Amino acid sequence: MKLVTAIIKPFKVEEVRASLEKIGVSGMTMTEVKGFGRQKGHTELYRGAEYTIDFLPKIKLEIAISDDMVESVKESIIEAAASGKIGDGKIFISPIEEVVRIRTGETDEEAL
Repeated sequence: MKLVTAIIKPFKVEEVRASLEKIGVSGMTMTEVKGFGRQKGHTELYRGAEYTIDFLPKIKLEIAISDDMVESVKESIIEAAASGKIGDGKIFISPIEEVVRIRTGETDEEAL
C-alpha cells in the first residue's frame, strides 16, 4: 500500500478529483495549505503599499492506494494538474505500514 501526497494549485482540484475518479480512486483527503518552492511567492499592491506574499495557497491531496494503482494515479494527477508553469506542484509517494478502518476493524487492503 502507498500514500500519494500531491501538492497542487487550488484551481486544479476539481480537474484532479474528476481524473482520479475516472480511474477508480474512491476517496481522498484534501487540505488547504500554504507554501513555496521555486515559485518563491510574489508581490502585491494594497492601498498603495507593496508587500510580499511568501507563502502561496496550495491544496494538499492525500490518497491511500494499493501498490498496483501507483503509476495510474501518478499519471492521472500529472495530466490533470499540469499547466506547464512554475508552481504546478509536487507528488510524494510513501509506503503505508498498516491501515485500519475504525468502524469495522478491517485492516490493510480491505480497509482502503
